[in-house]
Amino acid sequence: MIQVVMHPEVGQAALLPKMAVPAFTAGASLLLLHVGLVANYPSGKVAESCQDMIPQHGYTSLLDPVHNISVSQTTFTSGDQIKVILSGPEFKGFFLEARDAEDPSGSPIGSFTLIDSQVSQLLTCEDTEGSAVSHINPNKKTEIEVYWNVPKSAPNHIRFLVTVVEKYKIYWVKIPGPVISQPNAPTFSTPAATTAALSPTPPISHLTQAFSASDCGKKKFCVRSPLACDPEKERACVFLSFTRDDQSVMVEMSGPSTGYLSFALSHDRWMGDDDAYLCIRDNQTVHIQPSHLTGRSHPVMESWDTLEDLAWRLEDSVMQCSFRRKITLPGVKNRFDLNTSYYIFLAAGAAGDGRIYRHSQQPLITYEKYDVTDDPRDVGGSRSLLLLKAHGALMFVAWMTTVSIGVIIARFFKPVLSKPLFGEATWFQLHRTLMVATSALTCMAFVLPFIYRGGWSWHAGYHPYLGCMVMILALLQPLLAFCRPPLHNHRRHLFNWTHWGLGTAARITAVAAMFLGMDLPGLNLPGPWKTYVMTGFVAWHIGVEIILEVHAYRLSRTVEVLDDTRIQIIQSFTIAEAEGHAFKKAVLAIYVCGNVTFLIIFLSVINRL
Repeated sequence: MIQVVMHPEVGQAALLPKMAVPAFTAGASLLLLHVGLVANYPSGKVAESCQDMIPQHGYTSLLDPVHNISVSQTTFTSGDQIKVILSGPEFKGFFLEARDAEDPSGSPIGSFTLIDSQVSQLLTCEDTEGSAVSHINPNKKTEIEVYWNVPKSAPNHIRFLVTVVEKYKIYWVKIPGPVISQPNAPTFSTPAATTAALSPTPPISHLTQAFSASDCGKKKFCVRSPLACDPEKERACVFLSFTRDDQSVMVEMSGPSTGYLSFALSHDRWMGDDDAYLCIRDNQTVHIQPSHLTGRSHPVMESWDTLEDLAWRLEDSVMQCSFRRKITLPGVKNRFDLNTSYYIFLAAGAAGDGRIYRHSQQPLITYEKYDVTDDPRDVGGSRSLLLLKAHGALMFVAWMTTVSIGVIIARFFKPVLSKPLFGEATWFQLHRTLMVATSALTCMAFVLPFIYRGGWSWHAGYHPYLGCMVMILALLQPLLAFCRPPLHNHRRHLFNWTHWGLGTAARITAVAAMFLGMDLPGLNLPGPWKTYVMTGFVAWHIGVEIILEVHAYRLSRTVEVLDDTRIQIIQSFTIAEAEGHAFKKAVLAIYVCGNVTFLIIFLSVINRL
């Protein structure tokens, strides 16, 4: 019953997002904004809650029920069929079971028969078909009627329990119904533990002071980002610590968030089959919730009875929570033993109106596996894995620098760099070298995401499709150049236009792919500045091309107005040409310096991820 809305980087996840995209990439951005996974349970298929009967919403159950269970008879014998009626104010969902009244935390007893299959359905709990009943749709209802079938080996006393959901955040867990008994059974008396067993609310206290990083590496195993930050002094510090105390571990988590903070223990660097813990803000309180991650889908919220000493604190948009957990929990499903090495994930995202949204950026993941119960350590992590960082870096080098300089040289510097070099004009050797480097870098970068994902990435919007187009064009260009006809061949004109057209298409597509790729969770360069810098690079390149075009036009006009004396024309042209060459060389030097500066900005940020 939890709803996770996946936004584009957000926007990750989640985790999603805060993108600033130029006008010509707006269409692609809209695709990223459409991703939404609604993972609640309006259909009532809530077999995951068979044991604790707790909706997986991440909120606290109300304690004073307003709904009532009634039965058609108070005694039963084997084979009887008893009508059970749930009634009260309008509600959307319910979950009904019959249990041994002397063991209300035990397994469901008997089975049910539906009276109206349009509003309720049978569920299988503990391998017993029809042992529970739930809603079939989220429509409002005020009454539900079913029959309970008495099994052959029923206990002396049966109590009906029901969980009722009025709204996503408003629900009651294990509302006790009447106790029905076998005719000759001894008088039923409520066990002393019944009240506690029926209460789903754990004791939670309020933290009086912020967490400190002073014991990191000494008494605490800490994961921090930035590595040397202190949550006691820095609001932006993302902090997770584990302190071993005999057979249990005290966990502290802190970070800037108005929605939720979470961490997970994973056997690998992929989300799926992970032991996770969330601190979810709800107005001015925080719910601490264990969960299980089953992949790139909503977390399955689970019972908090494995946690102790729960506490939380909110201050200036910083959320802090702590809890204690035993190192090993034999027999408890989905809770990992803490004395084993795992990758540690740290994520944050938005939450509101009963929904948990996908984390706003890629989770922070430790560089290697750690045993948090071992010697105290002070470690960091990265929000982008090495393969994806290498992919981004190689593409930036290829499509910001090598291809751009190669195009400028071929377009404007043929007369300037005409001297032979290894049998060919210098401009041609430089152009060919830079373009071959572009194709080689693109090929290397292209395969890295496939190695990382193990196949196609279905959650990356238009970016992989544009990347494939760039790859195809990057391979076609050198193949086309290899078939270049001689200079005076009648097909040379067609070759020149085709070569220019494919190259221009490749550059435009590559720039669009880079704009989109910067916001994907695998890289997710921080802040809106990245869009401004990339826009600045595009403007810088176009501006230099315009300057060189204007210069070439003015030089041609200068030669046209020279005197008609041959010697004067030759002398004047030689002087104008020399001046033009010097100007072009200066522009090229400035352009290369500016281009490399833009490249270094992006590479330095990628290195810090």
